[in-house]
Amino acid sequence: MPPRTLHSVVPTRLRLLPHAQCVSRSSVLGRIARRQSTQSKPASTQSHKPEIPIPPPGWIPPRRPPVEASFPKVRVALGVVVIGYAIYVFAFENPQKPVQADSPTLAARDELTKRESGITQNSPMRLRMEQFVKANQKQIVKAIEELDGKQFLVDEWARSTGGGGISCVLQDGNVFEKAGVNVSVVYGKLPRPAIQRMRADHKALDPDVESLDYFAAGLSIVMHPKNPLAPTVHLNYRYFETANEDGSSNAWWFGGGSDLTPCYLFDEDAIQFHKGLKEACEKHDKSYYPRFKKWCDDYFFNTHRGERRGIGGIFFDDLDEGENDQEQLFAFVKDCLGSFLPAYLPIMQRRKDLPYTEQEKEWQQIRRGRYVEFNLVHDRGTSFGLASPNARVESILMSLPLTARWQYMHLPPKGSREERMLDVLRSPREWI
Repeated sequence: MPPRTLHSVVPTRLRLLPHAQCVSRSSVLGRIARRQSTQSKPASTQSHKPEIPIPPPGWIPPRRPPVEASFPKVRVALGVVVIGYAIYVFAFENPQKPVQADSPTLAARDELTKRESGITQNSPMRLRMEQFVKANQKQIVKAIEELDGKQFLVDEWARSTGGGGISCVLQDGNVFEKAGVNVSVVYGKLPRPAIQRMRADHKALDPDVESLDYFAAGLSIVMHPKNPLAPTVHLNYRYFETANEDGSSNAWWFGGGSDLTPCYLFDEDAIQFHKGLKEACEKHDKSYYPRFKKWCDDYFFNTHRGERRGIGGIFFDDLDEGENDQEQLFAFVKDCLGSFLPAYLPIMQRRKDLPYTEQEKEWQQIRRGRYVEFNLVHDRGTSFGLASPNARVESILMSLPLTARWQYMHLPPKGSREERMLDVLRSPREWI
């Protein structure tokens, strides 16, 4: 029988283990070699064998099974022993190189929290904001379905990195040509360049890390009525947070606002809409309404046309601990969102069934074209969404109207209602 070599003793599975999985492979092989050399020493170099005990009277030796060739079984058994020994060495004799398990992602941590304890007042703001926007989505969808008479298509989606969303869209309704009420809850990684850009507004962000986990949750609404005498409305309230490796908050901020875009101006509609927002703002800070109203007029501006998108409302972004504490800002966002239905539903009840002409419908389509221009050229949210990896394009472009029109060199007649509308879009007014 040929002598067994070290190579033949170590099973193929162990020999092919990558270095990362067999840190002490050389030490394992060395120990096996030493054992073999000890076992193969001549009898003269080993201690004498003990005497064989004399069997008791009447003892009958057991029958031995016939000897069979079982080399494969021997190799498997030996392989199990060697691999078991290697695992032992790796686990217990190499404490300086422990196995490093990946830490759970922020999304996994939050899912575990929701399963184990639900969402309470003591939960992280991430989970409370998610619960808040989802509850308001259901409430608003129900109210608009009652107004329109048709139901929304509900499209739920998930992201591989965590989170997902619910897109509720109504098209070709009785009142609305297109209406969308979307919730998104997104988890991901902010790369170093993005962190450095954001530090201009958020000094709490750590500039010395390669990436940070982030969370974003928001509710977005855009509604385009069929009747040109009824106004389009837009709303968005959102929360953004970055997290440390242990899941604790690193930096956070709120953003959002709501604005009205009529094609034909009714002063009472503009006043009612702005009044609701002003009351919500003044519950928290008297400076909020004038400050955020101006921010809205400046933000929703088609610079290439020299026109605002609509008659405004409020807009704010990056509200963090430098503005107020987290609970106060969350309460502010709640009140702003709570003012939406009481302001917009009465306006729609007044306008949705008014008679209109083909000329008025044509003007609505031209104004819809301006709406598209702003969203695709100037809106930061649309640009950010479309530039994100694996962007969900349908949800991002939900804000666009179903139909629009671009008419070459169109100018409204002097003294017309269309011209009055343009004058307000070029020079914003104070409504209250």
